[in-house]
Amino acid sequence: MIREIVDLNCDMGEGFGQWVLGEAPEQEIMSLISSANIAAGFHAGDPNSMDRVIKLAKEYGVGLGAHPGYRDLQGFGRRYIKMGSDELVNDIVYQIGAIREFGRRHGISLQHVKPHGALYMEAAVNEELSQMIIDMLAKTSGETILFCMETSKTYELAKQHGLPVVREFFADRDYDNSGAIVFKRQVGRPDPEAIAAKCLKACKTGKVTTVEGAEMEIGFESICFHSDTPGALEIGKAIRSALLNAGISIASASTVLAQSK
Repeated sequence: MIREIVDLNCDMGEGFGQWVLGEAPEQEIMSLISSANIAAGFHAGDPNSMDRVIKLAKEYGVGLGAHPGYRDLQGFGRRYIKMGSDELVNDIVYQIGAIREFGRRHGISLQHVKPHGALYMEAAVNEELSQMIIDMLAKTSGETILFCMETSKTYELAKQHGLPVVREFFADRDYDNSGAIVFKRQVGRPDPEAIAAKCLKACKTGKVTTVEGAEMEIGFESICFHSDTPGALEIGKAIRSALLNAGISIASASTVLAQSK
């Protein structure tokens, strides 16, 4: 399906105390995107960063998202932690609640939930965990959108249960032939124009070139780039410019989802 409107999202507020991750000023990233995934304190973030970044989301009219992760500040939530599903879901509820309440403070409602890092990848393959997250969202906030990959248990179950769900396309990550994300250590700064061209191709053709060289079909409503990727600001600017110049509108996930129905 050729996309004529797409959400552009970015992970935000991923610092702690005096430590700020990423080189670009938060307000400059926020001015480019339509949805923000706010670190909720377990993999990164603290009350002051949540308050600051959510206030920016309100100022720039950006859709507010909770970005819960494993309780892993040292590992930035990128390490799998073995724990019971009930305990893990309680951690997710706790983090979502923090983002929701800071949003209420600034007059912005919670648009979506996007698990972070290793938690996102675990939910993608763990049917029990995905089901518990979906059940929890259905009970606590049935209108809240869940962000996930198309090739995931999360997406499969969310669709089955009628939960609002948005599929992501990862601009600054590579894919293999299975549709999974390939994680590798970056060597140097990625080329913003190459990333923008990849996004434009995905919007126009519904396909992405895998690391194996195959052309894979991919469905999505939102494009994600990461604020900690080197050159994130230039990447965001290049993606936004390429999409708008091609006549592709950028809007919040809730707007894109409504127009996709």
